[in-house]
Amino acid sequence: MTTPLVSIVDVHKTFGAFQALKGVSLDVKAGEVTCIIGASGSGKTTLLRCVNQLVAIDKGAIWVDGELTGYRILDERLHRLPEKDIARQRLKTGMVFQRFNLFPHMTALENIIEGPVQVQGRPKAEAVEEAKALLARVGMSEKAGAYPTNLSGGQQQRVAIARALAMKPKLMLFDEPTSALDPELVGEVLAVMKELAASGMTMIVVTHELGFAREVADRVVYMDHGLIIESGTAAEVLGAPQEARTAAFLAAVLS
Repeated sequence: MTTPLVSIVDVHKTFGAFQALKGVSLDVKAGEVTCIIGASGSGKTTLLRCVNQLVAIDKGAIWVDGELTGYRILDERLHRLPEKDIARQRLKTGMVFQRFNLFPHMTALENIIEGPVQVQGRPKAEAVEEAKALLARVGMSEKAGAYPTNLSGGQQQRVAIARALAMKPKLMLFDEPTSALDPELVGEVLAVMKELAASGMTMIVVTHELGFAREVADRVVYMDHGLIIESGTAAEVLGAPQEARTAAFLAAVLS
């Protein structure tokens, strides 16, 4: 059997007295699109942030591309990695947030080349050419010189996706990428994500866009109160849920 690109094993995370994750296990194969759905506070975003090591887990383990993240095993004990090693591991994943987080003093093109040049040390001319190709890919070629304040929310999010892709990640994480957008702008961002999925990019997407999940996801995961309640194909989870909590959530969302 092929080793999963992402393997999440019995992951727990607590914030004070609040248990955000209560033993989550999930495998994601290379080239697979996994959509995570659930109500606010169910642990979806926390799980993504644990995968990207923006949040340290309390228990369990996460492997990305065959490498244990955040720790090394020495004498059968886990030892936290130095920050520079965590930063290196984090480069394997690109993350797109609800808010676009673009640098306001940089143009779209400058936002995209910042990571490749400053973090990866790639030649600027090479980074610029790749950034232009990425802008074309997300339908933003004509906005290369525009600043974020002169872009719509949908345009900013498309630049944010291009910026994440510029680092050549093996895994893309999306945290409710359309939730901050006006309804008429959602489609343009989802279209870019559909193209990305069709290209074979491995993606974990936290979303409330059930139509997107139904059309694109290889697997849909429903989370509630820090647990995975149900997991399966889109047809199984969205079309014929087996768990009462899943069915109740879908009925509330679709009503």
